[in-house]
Amino acid sequence: MAHAAPLPDRTRPAGQRVRRAILPAYTGLVVAYLSLPILVMILFGFNDIQGRFNFAWQGFTLEHWGNVFGRYPALNQALINSLTVAVVATVVATTLGTLIGLALTRYEFRGRGPLNLLIFLPIATPEIVLGASLLALFVSVAAPLGLATIIVAHIMFNVSFVVVTVRARIAGFDRHLEEAAMDLGADEWTTFRKITLPLIFPGILAAGLLAFALSIDDFVITQFTAGAQTLTFPLWVYGASRIGVPPQVNVMGTIIFLIAIVGIVLWVYLQRRDMSARPTTLER
Repeated sequence: MAHAAPLPDRTRPAGQRVRRAILPAYTGLVVAYLSLPILVMILFGFNDIQGRFNFAWQGFTLEHWGNVFGRYPALNQALINSLTVAVVATVVATTLGTLIGLALTRYEFRGRGPLNLLIFLPIATPEIVLGASLLALFVSVAAPLGLATIIVAHIMFNVSFVVVTVRARIAGFDRHLEEAAMDLGADEWTTFRKITLPLIFPGILAAGLLAFALSIDDFVITQFTAGAQTLTFPLWVYGASRIGVPPQVNVMGTIIFLIAIVGIVLWVYLQRRDMSARPTTLER
């Protein structure tokens, strides 16, 4: 029996065409809404301000890009502190979170149920409560507040996000691939390095990027655990906002955003190249 061909868009009823256009239009508006603050941040990095406040557009200039690291030494140090904390916290939290995610997903052991509950507590707890609790802990053990306490605090709340992200990746993992590798003579370490790790690496990378973003952007917990002498990028910006945030802050924010975009584009490119090469490998 012959089937009628679908009607082209121009012959569809007007109401149906409108309904088909609602979702793309809604998606475009949401993306524009989310992108607007970023675009404003980038734009005001070129603002030729007259005075201390960078709230109104007064002209275009490239001066702030040419002197981004030379005018405010304290801002440079705050940015270095934020990057140091974010990198160390991301590496440690991603390593611990990946191992915990593997253990919770694959093994049965005493205390597994309560541990599953404890993993979600830092995610569900308000940041101001978490920050106050960490401050009380550090004070009770007489730990000097500074860069080290910030790193410990960031590792603590980032581990939970890493575990949740990695577990979602491991949940769909086919264990038969590991069994096949071990049947062919691979030991546990070789199987993990050549089979398990490459397959779950996208989840690990996503967890690491999430941990880095949460760490470098955190203000509330950092405010409680930094002490009086240590400043991070968000703390410096908050302090400067009372007298006027300089355009160099917008420039640094733009640089961080562009670095993140380049990393995402590079990762997508590598993923697509790997997927396009797989059929050729299988044919061989």
